[in-house]
Amino acid sequence: MKITYVTMAGNEEANEAYEMGVRSALAGLDQDHGLRIGGETVEWRGERFDSRSPTDPEVVIGRFAAAGPPEVARALEAARAALPKWRTMPWRERIERLRAAAEKISARAPELAGLMSLEVGKNRLEAMGDAEEGADLIRYYCAQVEAADGFARKLGALLPGEDTVSVLRPFGVWGVIAPFNFPVALAAGMSGGALAAGNTVVFKPAGDAALTGLRLAEILDEVLPPGVFNLVTGPGETAGRAFLELDFDGLVFTGSKEVGFSLLRGFWREHPKPVIAEMGGKNPAIVTARANLDEAASGIARSAFGYGGQKCSACSRAYVAGEVYDGFVDRLVAFTEKLAIGDPVGRDTYLGPLIREKSVATWREALGAARKDGRVLTGSEALPEGTPKGWFVRPAIADRLPLDHRLFAEELFVPFLALARVDSLEQALELANRTEYGLTAGVFSEDAEEVERFFDRIEAGVAYANRPTGATTGAWPGVQSFCGWKASGSTGKGGCGPWYVQQFLREQSRTVMR
Repeated sequence: MKITYVTMAGNEEANEAYEMGVRSALAGLDQDHGLRIGGETVEWRGERFDSRSPTDPEVVIGRFAAAGPPEVARALEAARAALPKWRTMPWRERIERLRAAAEKISARAPELAGLMSLEVGKNRLEAMGDAEEGADLIRYYCAQVEAADGFARKLGALLPGEDTVSVLRPFGVWGVIAPFNFPVALAAGMSGGALAAGNTVVFKPAGDAALTGLRLAEILDEVLPPGVFNLVTGPGETAGRAFLELDFDGLVFTGSKEVGFSLLRGFWREHPKPVIAEMGGKNPAIVTARANLDEAASGIARSAFGYGGQKCSACSRAYVAGEVYDGFVDRLVAFTEKLAIGDPVGRDTYLGPLIREKSVATWREALGAARKDGRVLTGSEALPEGTPKGWFVRPAIADRLPLDHRLFAEELFVPFLALARVDSLEQALELANRTEYGLTAGVFSEDAEEVERFFDRIEAGVAYANRPTGATTGAWPGVQSFCGWKASGSTGKGGCGPWYVQQFLREQSRTVMR
């Protein structure tokens, strides 16, 4: 059975493999690490930063190079040197190597998952799904190249003997800047799209996920030519800024709107260059009077509180028909209060720690604002007995807030859900679309006409109906495209979808007279 975000429960073999993976990951903690440039480890003697476990901040995951522009420039040079061989390699050979990398990621998924639980606090289901999604994204993007026959297409002719073909060609060297929350899936997915298209890559993982990023780089280096994939670590203000200042041919980024917009504004200098940016969401769910309330409660709670709401697709607001509001709230609160909080390695844990102390402060601020301006239905600072000493909070639900309250507008990235009572589907749609973001959205209704109206009117790139496993979350490669509209995305074509790889390519028309 493929391990996804919804298929691990009851799989004893997968659970045993995960537990072995945790033990393997533990053996590699608390070490110094260098960079990966040109297929080799570059030793580091400069300033370092620590990656610490959010479950127990006293546990040092590793110490990493705080690289700056010179190191990013060196990685760019290595990627530039590797580019001619990689881009001219027959596409079948290129995707064969990438498919081999995907198999290695799958084989090491338990270890990668165990490391993610330790480093970024993902529970075992989320972590195993993350690792396998990374492998599947690479496979899916290789399949896109194969299905398009290497992106070469014969065109028409105006004159006798005229032979024209359109080919898509790689841009060159891409910078890949990944977030902490999907440290294998998004890193492998963004890099895999660039690599499958024939580009080379310089990759910067989030500092909170530096060791997971390094392990991914080591796997890719086992099958790719030296310099095709390079890794640098360091703070955004030094290493990250260098991606703007140096001569990369393209950038792909997942993270906050603020950083994404700075990349979009600052990357163009001499000529336009591509920036593929996915920048978060304030994702709504709608529950109509014709909904199955048990499914709605399950789907909304899972999407709001899975991985502590630290997903750009997390459900953070819900609009519920007045006729069913009280019954839905009862079910939602009951479901939420049964979610187990604790060490993410634990088999029954649903909600692990938040990524850092600042996130806990954000959650507390939101809870205080909800108490002041509305009503808190569930959620308090008190944690269950035995909770580890890391960055843990309870999932929180609030209602009776003004409809224009900031808690309905700001992306918080914590387990906090704002509810509102509405009079109609039309009002719910108007409120759902009243946001700068447009990433994911969900509806619960057993009326086909209502569902169709939702799909037609909602301003989101990923839309779900009647999904008890996740009202707004859970996209998988080749199953749901993951595309942000409005301030959630820069290109209108998303990861996990059939049009992703083409974004890393540019067209060349070739005409020959025979």
